[in-house]
Amino acid sequence: MQHKPVLLAEVLRELAIKNNGNYVDCTFGRGGHSQGILSLLGAAGRLVALDRDNDAIESSIAKELLEDSRFALRHCGFSALDRVVAEAGLTGAIDGILMDLGVSSPQLDDPLRGFSFMQNGPLDMRMDASSQMTAAKWLALTEEKEIADVLFEYGEERFARRIARAIVIARGIKPISTTFELVKIIEEAIPRRDKHKHPATRSFQAIRIAVNQELNELKTALDLSLKVLKTGGRLVVISFHSLEDRIVKQFIRNESGAKYDPGRLPVKEADISKGLLVKKGKPIIAGAFEIEQNPRARSAIMRVAERV
Repeated sequence: MQHKPVLLAEVLRELAIKNNGNYVDCTFGRGGHSQGILSLLGAAGRLVALDRDNDAIESSIAKELLEDSRFALRHCGFSALDRVVAEAGLTGAIDGILMDLGVSSPQLDDPLRGFSFMQNGPLDMRMDASSQMTAAKWLALTEEKEIADVLFEYGEERFARRIARAIVIARGIKPISTTFELVKIIEEAIPRRDKHKHPATRSFQAIRIAVNQELNELKTALDLSLKVLKTGGRLVVISFHSLEDRIVKQFIRNESGAKYDPGRLPVKEADISKGLLVKKGKPIIAGAFEIEQNPRARSAIMRVAERV
């Protein structure tokens, strides 16, 4: 399946692309958003993209875009945002940052990556193939209570304890090494299923987040965005599940002055230290036409903020 960038028109609109601006695409993926940004940049504009996935770094679209002198691509995670921007000489000069969270269609579609519960493959789930911690290794080494906590907190799985117990019993018999082996364990562990959701959906999401430390990476990158954005620079974040969106929403809310505790009242609005100014009170979601063309967009939630 061809990867389609989610909310592309909305991303380009909310980034408010300047002809000579400097931008960062924190999740290059298959380059859809980066292509859109470059199409609106003038000769003096610059775009730096990041990605942990070596397949993205070595993709044909990456090689094509790297022929453009305005574009640079780095193999790293969100937490390297400040370093990459500093190496480009753009600290404090970034006009816009885009974070498109979650898993891309090419990652899900490749059974060898182990992200999908719909296809059998090695239980990998690494976004960065150079990382030593695969999903199989994580399940083999992690204590039952921590597995249950991860499934409950990161997957909001009601039957987290049942599934964790089943995983520990199964791995005591033989290592869990494939996606379908894990799916079978989950299916047999839960007493009842949701009508419209595969029983392994929440567990696979939770394990993937844990293996890749996704929420920690997100929190770090959000904090670093304040360091690299210039005044008036935009932060645009697309989330695909409630955990990510909650972190983004809380960050924007806090940096818009909500975390300020004056201690003594009255206090003037001008006295409240703010890092961001919320640009959109409500999250932006995909329209019916885009969802029809790209079902992945159904769960996308985009939030936008501006540096002040």
